[in-house]
Amino acid sequence: MNQALAGYLRHLSLEKNSSELTVKSYREDLTQSINFLRGHTALANLSPKQVTTRHVRAFIAWLTEQNYSRATIARRIASLRSLYRYLQRQQKVDRNPTEGLKGPKLDQNLPHFLSQEDIDNLLNAPQGETLMCLRDRAILETLYSAGLRVSELVALNQEYLDFNDGTAVVRGKGKKERIALLGPQALKAVEAYLNERKLQKSVKIKENPAIFLNKNGTRLTTRSVGRLLEKYIKLAGMDSRTTPHTLRHTFATHLLDAGADIRGVQELLGHSSLGTTQIYTHVTTTRLKESYQKAHPRA
Repeated sequence: MNQALAGYLRHLSLEKNSSELTVKSYREDLTQSINFLRGHTALANLSPKQVTTRHVRAFIAWLTEQNYSRATIARRIASLRSLYRYLQRQQKVDRNPTEGLKGPKLDQNLPHFLSQEDIDNLLNAPQGETLMCLRDRAILETLYSAGLRVSELVALNQEYLDFNDGTAVVRGKGKKERIALLGPQALKAVEAYLNERKLQKSVKIKENPAIFLNKNGTRLTTRSVGRLLEKYIKLAGMDSRTTPHTLRHTFATHLLDAGADIRGVQELLGHSSLGTTQIYTHVTTTRLKESYQKAHPRA
């Protein structure tokens, strides 16, 4: 099983171009699954062919007894299923022991997003003309204007940004490239920040190709962006559930509210499946129902 797992993880990294985080998640999921299967079958040298549907059912039952969430259980099943599909393609196994098994039904949690008033308050929260204030304003404007994942934001280099077209080349999940659009306010904020950077004495800050840097002149991390957002959320007195990803949710919801085509929004978000984007149509439908119930005399 260890050899099969190692081959699958190499396949994810080299052939599927999966991110380090994705490979790490699969490694953790499958390591737990394999350790349970070894203990349940009492086979230290368990081979992929020896795993049966009964063994997988026992694993699911154990996860349930240990009070794992339904989302975690579903992910463990999906990871095992994906591993065995890979092994089938490699002709290492004849059957997939996860076939026919369904994961637990998941609750459909609608994404948290901000109202137009809240987003305006947040974008106006960084006050001042210091380099860090200009940077923070540019970060918030860019996250909302382009609907970027925070990992995509921190990976941006100056060469990826075209001020004339208002576009940026973004490397998303699976290292797939797409074109993101930045509105005039975001471009203005980024330009003001970069112009101030050029005036700094530190060569490290002036010459770093990354757009968003910390005070030491190195590329910002996703955690750093999370911390700066927490600061402005408190300043603006807003919902503590707000995260950098909330701005991505807000971007999509506001576009659809304004009548944007769902396939266009899918492309801007970099979703490979339209089904992933459709969660935002549920948000707008829910809001429409709420408005109807409040306003219609017969509701």
